[in-house]
Amino acid sequence: MKGLNKFIISILILLSFNCKNETKNTVTKSKKSSKSVNVSIIDATFRIDSISSEPKKIWVYLPPDYYHTKKKYPVIYMHDGQNLFDSATSFIGEWEVDETLNKLFEVTGKGFIVVAPENGGEHRTAEYTPWTHEKYGGGKGDNYIKFLKNTLKPYIDSTYRTKPQQKHTGLIGSSLGGLISYYGGLKYPETFGKIGVLSPSFWYSKEIIPFTKKYAATNTLKMYFLLGDKEGMTDDFNNTINLLTAAGFPENNKKSKLVAGGEHNETFWKNEFLEVIKFLYDI
Repeated sequence: MKGLNKFIISILILLSFNCKNETKNTVTKSKKSSKSVNVSIIDATFRIDSISSEPKKIWVYLPPDYYHTKKKYPVIYMHDGQNLFDSATSFIGEWEVDETLNKLFEVTGKGFIVVAPENGGEHRTAEYTPWTHEKYGGGKGDNYIKFLKNTLKPYIDSTYRTKPQQKHTGLIGSSLGGLISYYGGLKYPETFGKIGVLSPSFWYSKEIIPFTKKYAATNTLKMYFLLGDKEGMTDDFNNTINLLTAAGFPENNKKSKLVAGGEHNETFWKNEFLEVIKFLYDI
């Protein structure tokens, strides 16, 4: 019965994200925009031709003092851009990343740039999974990460005042976005240094085991793992983190949190986002 429940939850996770992004244009037309004035969509056109020929929208959050200073800022790359800043484009609520970081700036003076490509709707599974699944397909996640690393990041670093070094560059996502953030951090630690692995879909492939063993022994990453105990993925979550430690990842460079009552949704990630940022960036 335990295995059956896990299988059902896995299906629901995939279906909920794919369905909500395919239908968002019809569902959210009447919603009022809630994004802050310091959030915009990049005017340039980006595509990941190996995944889809459709243009990819890129959301950008700039710190409140960006245009009043010459400072440079850390950059956090996130996924599912349509769900992070604006209730008008999200399906079941936004993360309120902009409101959270604006408040953090008011209190601490710490500012960040957030760059968030929208997911590709029906291509989301392919984008955010580094390996294929016999039923759900996917497996083009490395192409997506290389797009962030080799195309988007150079554009961002040349267009905005950034701190481009690895130690200032974050990669944060949830669900399949948590999986691809984990993959991207371990595979390309020379680019990404601060990794937020929220509600990760580690169940997607058993390849997570040899991958973790191969890439775990690095001391250049800082990683935050988050899961709610109602998400149905606790065993895979704990097993992967334990394997990461056993394979040589420094214990002091990571934190894991299992939240009682936490569910697989934007409200949960919104409520925990500030703590993720504080840990990763030592605030």
